[in-house]
Amino acid sequence: GAFLGCLLIALSFCIVFKPYLGSLPVLNMRMPVDVGLKMLRITNSYSFEKLRGGDIRSSMATIVNETSSSEIEMGESDTTGTNETISNGNAISSSTTPVINNKDITQQKEMKTLCHVEERTEFCEMYGDIRVDGKSSTVFMAADTMLESGSWVIRPYSRRGDEQAFKRVTKWFIKSGVDAYETPTQCDQRHNVPAIIFSTAGYAGNNFHDYTDIVLPLYLTSRQFYGEVKFLITDKKPWWIKKFRNILQKLSTYELVDIDKEVNVHCFTSVTVGLKRYPQELKIDSSKSPYSMKDFRKFLRSAYSLKKENAINMTDNGGKKRPRLFILSRKSTRAFTNTNAIAGMATRLGYEVVVTEVDSHVARVAEMVNSCDVMMGVHRAGLTNMIFLPENAIFIQVIPIGGFEWLAKTDFGEPSKDMNLRYIGYQIKTEESTLIQQYPPDHEVLNDPYAIQRRGWYEFKSIYLQKQNVNLDVERFRITLLRALELLHQ
Repeated sequence: GAFLGCLLIALSFCIVFKPYLGSLPVLNMRMPVDVGLKMLRITNSYSFEKLRGGDIRSSMATIVNETSSSEIEMGESDTTGTNETISNGNAISSSTTPVINNKDITQQKEMKTLCHVEERTEFCEMYGDIRVDGKSSTVFMAADTMLESGSWVIRPYSRRGDEQAFKRVTKWFIKSGVDAYETPTQCDQRHNVPAIIFSTAGYAGNNFHDYTDIVLPLYLTSRQFYGEVKFLITDKKPWWIKKFRNILQKLSTYELVDIDKEVNVHCFTSVTVGLKRYPQELKIDSSKSPYSMKDFRKFLRSAYSLKKENAINMTDNGGKKRPRLFILSRKSTRAFTNTNAIAGMATRLGYEVVVTEVDSHVARVAEMVNSCDVMMGVHRAGLTNMIFLPENAIFIQVIPIGGFEWLAKTDFGEPSKDMNLRYIGYQIKTEESTLIQQYPPDHEVLNDPYAIQRRGWYEFKSIYLQKQNVNLDVERFRITLLRALELLHQ
């Protein structure tokens, strides 16, 4: 009776409610999620180390990793994602990590300022939100006031310690952190390539200093960008720009900016203030640099379309072609007074002789020097044009009296070896100097040049650099030219 009663109740329930007794359908559910994730700003402070050649003036702010909002795209899933909090570089998740479809959550930009004080130069490398104000000669690192503050004063000319040169060079100020509170809020002009700020003051105009203080350091600093860099020039000299236009155009594909005259605030993400260089003159230390003097000379041949890569080899030549000798002439001081006699003797030895005075037309000078196998001249800035000689050429430096030996070796003797040139130094005798016509035989100018040196540079310069010419003993010098011929057979 109980069983029949239960069956009757169940039947009544089915007749009234008509439940579905088939298999359940599969329910596919998708949950679209649009999550905005922001990374907190991470601030680390780096202090300048005490570097060789100078004291550190302050600690400057320096690394900021900053990111903007990003969308996270969810894949099809039966789990629900939640927001994550990222702090101090660590991600903390409260549930299952959502699937991310090959998109970066954040784009991190490292902001830093690194200033280097070295024996012959100082320069600052800046990365981040950088603003250059030419009116105040200031470079600002736009940063949160939480950053450690700092400022730096720099003269962007690579002859550190030479106060005479620095008198002509504009001071630039670098400010970051709270010291940059006056940072211009408006960017008048934004740039998507790096910038380099350097000066064409100092000793610019002297051919030796043009290359060792500006051109070579500029090559070292900018070559890594392969033309994708802008030059912001302070103390701009139009005649200097004209002189080295080929080199500047080869290093940068952009118009030069006379930053001192700019009223606009220029904004970059990378700026170098000042130029890199090595302590020695006309030197690249290839053990510390990706470049060498060989690379620099190859760059110059390209900039001026120079054709001759190697000096003549007399053995391979079989005597069919004469080696070409370039005699560097000059109308003012430290000039040869018997150039014709030297040229005649060299011609009799088998040289094809070219006698000329160099000028500021670098392209013409470079082509002429590059066409020669041997170059000779009295110690002076014009000898710097040896950089255009072909590989394995002979370089002869005639050294006047006055204790020039160290200077001659430092400025041209040692640098020529790094250029793969074969160097010969010819020290003149007192009888070959025109100073014997101006001073008696027992005068200290002729017998004790170091006594003159102790009186200071200007007195030394006025006598040995400005009053002295050279009357070569042709027969004595003949041995030097024969030695050059011997080297051309090797």
